[in-house]
Amino acid sequence: MIGFAIALLVQALVPVGTAWATKLLLDGLSAHQGTARTVTLVVVLLAGLGLLGGVLPQVVTYLQTQLERAVGLRAQDKLYTSLERLVGLGRLETPAFQDRLRLAQHAAGMSSSSTVTDLFTIVAGMVTLGGYLTSLTAISPLLGGLTVVAALPVLAAELAMARRRATTAWSLGPVERREFFYSSLLSSIEAAKEVRLFGAGSFLRWRMLRERRAANIVRQRQDRRELLVQGLLALLSTLVSVGALAWAVARAYDGRYSVGDVALLLAAVVGVQGAVTTLARSVARGHHQLLLFGHYVAVLAEPPDLPTSARPRAVPPLQHGIEFRDVWFRYADDHPWILRGVDLFIPYGRTVGLVGRNGAGKSTLVKLLCRLYDPTRGAIYWDGVDLREFDITRLRDHISTVFQDFMHYDLSAAENIAFGDESALRNRERVIGAARTAGIHDELSVLPRGYDTLLTRLFKSEEERDNPDTGVLLSGGQWQRVALARAFLRAGRDLMILDEPSAGLDALAEHEIHDTVTTQRDGGTAVLISHRLGTLRAADHIVVLADGRIAESGTHDELMLADGRYAELFHTQARGYADQPKPLSAQE
Repeated sequence: MIGFAIALLVQALVPVGTAWATKLLLDGLSAHQGTARTVTLVVVLLAGLGLLGGVLPQVVTYLQTQLERAVGLRAQDKLYTSLERLVGLGRLETPAFQDRLRLAQHAAGMSSSSTVTDLFTIVAGMVTLGGYLTSLTAISPLLGGLTVVAALPVLAAELAMARRRATTAWSLGPVERREFFYSSLLSSIEAAKEVRLFGAGSFLRWRMLRERRAANIVRQRQDRRELLVQGLLALLSTLVSVGALAWAVARAYDGRYSVGDVALLLAAVVGVQGAVTTLARSVARGHHQLLLFGHYVAVLAEPPDLPTSARPRAVPPLQHGIEFRDVWFRYADDHPWILRGVDLFIPYGRTVGLVGRNGAGKSTLVKLLCRLYDPTRGAIYWDGVDLREFDITRLRDHISTVFQDFMHYDLSAAENIAFGDESALRNRERVIGAARTAGIHDELSVLPRGYDTLLTRLFKSEEERDNPDTGVLLSGGQWQRVALARAFLRAGRDLMILDEPSAGLDALAEHEIHDTVTTQRDGGTAVLISHRLGTLRAADHIVVLADGRIAESGTHDELMLADGRYAELFHTQARGYADQPKPLSAQE
């Protein structure tokens, strides 16, 4: 940064020095007013200034690039460190925060470094402007004052346009977010099957282009306004230059200005206008970048999205159980209630099954258990202690989870599993053991590079496209087992939560997984969610959720005897297996 500042300031002085050296040379040559030695020294000075003028731009560009990279890296690190403080999900689901985050990410990559370099560019521009104005005022104070007055509208207009650009960038946030959504659907492998099968590509492309056109219309109106303003400013600049030329020629004709004075005056007028324009645009660009950088600062200043105790309590090993007391929850104040007064006790060392139709609140209950959200009303207790009194990270260390919408990471097989516990990256045997438990070891071990094989083709280069070692795609069922291995890597935790852990598996594999879960629980506590009620029969306790409330609970046998919602769901599924459809004839 220091090197960049020095080089930029020296570069700013070079044109002013060149203008004065030119004046001295012309005056020295005119009517042989200067000695040969003086003229020679001026020529040497001009040569040196010319050399600096040729070399310094490359030096400045190099140092600026290095500075921007260093500042950008630092800013990006601070941004994502701040995001880690948002330990819940609520803030990330807010559209306004997503718009701010998108602008903050842009600011971290570009605006942060541009803000620093623009600051020095502004200082350098002021040095150049000051040098030219001093030169101009020394020859004609009146013309120097008029040039300054003419420069003020340029600065004001550039600042106004910068504010308008920042406002436009913020207002177009939702439009650009929708455009990105449609473009990601058109290019993602996850959506490719349905998009191609249903022929939805044209529809998505039309939607994407509609958003792009809407954004282009707004920006085009802004561009037209800026074109008009900049055209008027250019006209003003031209009038000032022509007036200065006429003034200088008239004064020289009367013998009051030397040839060198005329050259210096014209160079100073043009230099002032150029410096003012550069300075105004640097200030405007810096102002614009600062407005965008404000979103970056706002994200950094975001308070934690979940309250934390000033003196968090240590999380003890679970010994009694987890209790929901009158828990209500909704995702926003204007959203419907997902949970409505849930009272539930999950005893230590038992398996509790959660049953209910889609939208009944099962997955939401799991998110509350992991403290990804806090209850809107009520509380959840771990051996009698409110979860909010614990350090969130320490609490989650006691939990192992497979979510229904588990992630496919574009990483190696070992890294995908080790996401369950980062320390396992240094202990391959733990990774392999978890894979064996999940029943995926045999498939992973025969991959081209074994556990080091990338489970993606996202990073294949054109040269590697025929090399099978560079990436392999797994089936849905295989990914399901990788996600289970990720959870089994955390074996021995107090609480294991499995949200539809066998949804992508066949019936035999499902039975194996649930036997494995029973074994892995090893006296711990488990919460199991599944739409296949046959897999929950062995649960110690089954809870049926309906409309955000507990409709009934008990063992499988108790619920079947009660002949309520659970029995109805179970019989409906059982009939699907028991009923024998009529065999199709050869003709049929």
